[in-house]
Amino acid sequence: MLKKILIANRGEIAVRIVRACSEMGIRSVAIYTEPDRYALHVKRADESYSLGENPLEGYLDPVRLVNLAVETGCDAIHPGYGFLSENAKFARLCEQNGIIFIGPKASVIEKMGDKTAARDSMRKAGVPITPGSDGNLENIEEALTVAEEIGYPIMIKATSGGGGRGIRRCDTPAELKQQFPRVISEATKAFGSAEVFMEKCIVNPRHIEVQVLADSHGNVVHLYERDCSIQRRNQKLIEIAPSPQLTPEQRNYIGGLAVKATEAVGYENAGTVEFLLTGNQVYFMEMNTRIQVEHTITEQITGIDIVREQLRIAAGETLRYRQEDIHYRGFALQFRINAEDPKNDFLPSFGRITHYYAPGGPGVRVDTAIYTGYEIPPYFDSMCLKLVVWALDWEDAVDRGRRALDDMRLHGIKTTASYYQQILKHPDFRAGKFDTSFVAAHPELLTYSDKRHPTALALVLATAIAAHAGW
Repeated sequence: MLKKILIANRGEIAVRIVRACSEMGIRSVAIYTEPDRYALHVKRADESYSLGENPLEGYLDPVRLVNLAVETGCDAIHPGYGFLSENAKFARLCEQNGIIFIGPKASVIEKMGDKTAARDSMRKAGVPITPGSDGNLENIEEALTVAEEIGYPIMIKATSGGGGRGIRRCDTPAELKQQFPRVISEATKAFGSAEVFMEKCIVNPRHIEVQVLADSHGNVVHLYERDCSIQRRNQKLIEIAPSPQLTPEQRNYIGGLAVKATEAVGYENAGTVEFLLTGNQVYFMEMNTRIQVEHTITEQITGIDIVREQLRIAAGETLRYRQEDIHYRGFALQFRINAEDPKNDFLPSFGRITHYYAPGGPGVRVDTAIYTGYEIPPYFDSMCLKLVVWALDWEDAVDRGRRALDDMRLHGIKTTASYYQQILKHPDFRAGKFDTSFVAAHPELLTYSDKRHPTALALVLATAIAAHAGW
């Protein structure tokens, strides 16, 4: 088993990994830049090391991180998600220096990170893909020709893209001519590559993804699916496991496709295969070669600790579960509580948290790195906590989500919590009938009032006044 792990990340996922290490008797090493000096992952890890003043530079320097892992006697690095988690250079550097990279091999990250190579691998494995270009597009003339062949609307996508960036929908040749250079520019700035490709735009699909685990001994299992259709501008807001919209036949079929895709590329560790579903037609979208933000809800319905399994797989151990051993129970929802103001076009709302009270009760889980007095820095992703609820049936899970969101108190910044309350009240959501167009189709949900529990707020203010007065 591993003895010491450097966590090449920050925030709630770093805290999550620290906890898994603690349970398994593994020492954890945290890293931080100056804005994160007082972050929770720094406080909770066994050791912590500063990477300097620059907020981002240290987290994005693979050579420095690998050298630090070697210097501190670590046998492995866990990249979490974001930052360098899907960076093949980082994974290869770990391999070259005798450090275990907790994730797939560098060659697999490269293959699945290149969207055209991933599509080609899936096509050869018999996994259905959306109609599109055979490879990268050379110029706008080729783009126009391919679009004419597959039919509008189409999507222009960055080949090395991810996280909802480097994507543009085009409904006409005029829009394609306008958006083509913009995607190239965005791809170059965001991913360091000007390569783009084209896919047929599947209008208003359901976004379904499947969690997989694969060890180094050729064993692969899936942990059922998550429904990520509630999203805004390709960014997920609420995730659900399992999907309330799938039949048992669809569930088994999509799970089987995910296993086939995983085996086809020789994948190891935890990963996620993403699909678009329209009617009964399923299309492969991409594979995320890392732990996902929303792994929590899969853990809730299956009882399997995915981060712990990552560490076991990285240590060379065999999967403890066969597919027939894995079952799900109930429904789980995850709410990404972002430091944003929904009523002001989701403008980021960074600053000091003046009061934070975590929700609790049956079936409630919170993954976070915030606390009262913590200042959310403006340099990173706006997500400040993940609220997860579980219940035996769908309606109870939705009701529990409303109650847990209502329980939570987070003052000093604006968040998306109240907006999620409105989504949970909508009859289509409660009926389990939604797709990726849900948020855009219901702008009226943003007209809610910000007033919440005046009595409770008065109590908080009274307590603050009393403390200030020295009562």
